[in-house]
Amino acid sequence: MKKSILFAALTLLLVAGFWAYQKYKDYLLPNVPKELKETFVLIPTGSSFEEVKELLHKGGFIKDTASFRRVAEKLKYHRPKMRAGRFQIQPGWTNLELVRHLRNGKQAPVKVVITEDARLPEDVAEKVARFIEPSAAEIKAAFQNDSLIQALGFTKETFMSLFIPNTYEFFWNTPPEKFLERMKKEHDRFWKMNDRLGKARKLGLSPEEVYTLASIVERETNRNEEKKRIAGVYLNRLKRGIKLQADPTAVFARRDFGTSRVTHYHTKYDSPYNTYLYEGLPPGPISMASIASIDAVLQAEKHDYIFFCAKGDGSGLHNFAKTLRGHNRNIKKYKQNLKNR
Repeated sequence: MKKSILFAALTLLLVAGFWAYQKYKDYLLPNVPKELKETFVLIPTGSSFEEVKELLHKGGFIKDTASFRRVAEKLKYHRPKMRAGRFQIQPGWTNLELVRHLRNGKQAPVKVVITEDARLPEDVAEKVARFIEPSAAEIKAAFQNDSLIQALGFTKETFMSLFIPNTYEFFWNTPPEKFLERMKKEHDRFWKMNDRLGKARKLGLSPEEVYTLASIVERETNRNEEKKRIAGVYLNRLKRGIKLQADPTAVFARRDFGTSRVTHYHTKYDSPYNTYLYEGLPPGPISMASIASIDAVLQAEKHDYIFFCAKGDGSGLHNFAKTLRGHNRNIKKYKQNLKNR
């Protein structure tokens, strides 16, 4: 009888010990490897628990899926739809630490880099899609949503002026609509800084018109030191009612972005964007404009130049003229420099 009681007690003790060790192992021993190839995990929107578990296992973030499941169920992380986002995982974490972080922890933001080399909104969509979860197609669809564009205060022609080239932090799973809302806040903040709105008013231009002119300056030169002078030329033409005759607008009208030479094919093409045919600014930007180009328009040089022509000497700089005669001389210099080179 005593042996039976002792055996039963030992059995219970062993079971209790095994259960206690199992709990200790599940909750307090590391399940995340001490060395990780990648420390960030991306959990797509709409993922199931099984998909998250497999993603963690295949990505090398957990060693034992069974213990992870047990802890997840106890902490009510086992749900039909899991929390999406980009999360940083620390090497050596326990299941308890990992589940709590995935359930309640902060997301690790991504840096979205928007550069001024984008020509069209769809180019911006392609760039942004490299950094956040929505696909380029989903972002493009939002960019082409007329009601959404109007709600932001733009038209399809001026929409490009929403984007200020910079580096921004976003959560990886930011939907396109939220991305645009953030861009509008950044746009408004940018124009309030350094009295940019006031400077635009003094020029008699709206922020969208400043941006449009800045996009032309952007495509005329990559030399920041002469952007203010070029902006001054175009402002002089606007004030005097002279057509801008800006080559980049004719190129944009034709969407012939790979051309190295502007010809009648471009300048004779009938489009409201072609400033060889129509006076004033085009309906909207012809590309994204850098902050340097925007500020160059707002702080344009005051001078009497009406013309400018590339030097043709490889410097990327231009010669400026107040008269057509002077401009023709600069064209001769340009052709001679090309011949010399």
